[in-house]
Amino acid sequence: MGDKPPGFRDSQNWIGCVEASLCLAYFGGPQGRLYHVPRGAGIRGELERLYSHFSGGGGPVMVGGDADAQSKALLGVCVGPGTEAYVLVLDPHYWGTPKSPSDLQAAGRVGWREISTAFDPNSFYNLCLTSHNSEKQQHGLD
Repeated sequence: MGDKPPGFRDSQNWIGCVEASLCLAYFGGPQGRLYHVPRGAGIRGELERLYSHFSGGGGPVMVGGDADAQSKALLGVCVGPGTEAYVLVLDPHYWGTPKSPSDLQAAGRVGWREISTAFDPNSFYNLCLTSHNSEKQQHGLD
C-alpha cells in the first residue's frame, strides 16, 4: 500500500488500528471509522458511541493502545443501572474452529469485562469501528 518502508513486507511486525483501517479501505473490506481516546479512563465517555455503533448494526471494533499492547476486538457493550459498564471482548489472535462457544469462554478468548479492567487508564487507545455501510450507521456523539 506504500505506507510502510520496503522492509516491512513479509516481516513479522504488527500493525495497529490505523493501519488496519487503511487495509480495510485498500482491499475493499468493511469501512473502518477511527476514533482516538487519549487515555483509557476516557473509554467511559465513548460508551454512547459504542452502543450506537452496535445497535445500528456496526461490526466488531478493533482496539489498540500504547501502554496497553494487548489488542482486542469489541463485539458489544452493556451499561448497567449505576456506573457499571461492560464490553464483550474477543481475543483477535484466536484462530481455528472452536468446539463450542463455551470452549471460547473457558479459554478466555471471549467474555464480558468491566471497562475498568479491560482498559489501562493511562494508555491511549485507537478504536476502529467497522461497518459495511457507514452511511446507514448512526453515531450518537459525532
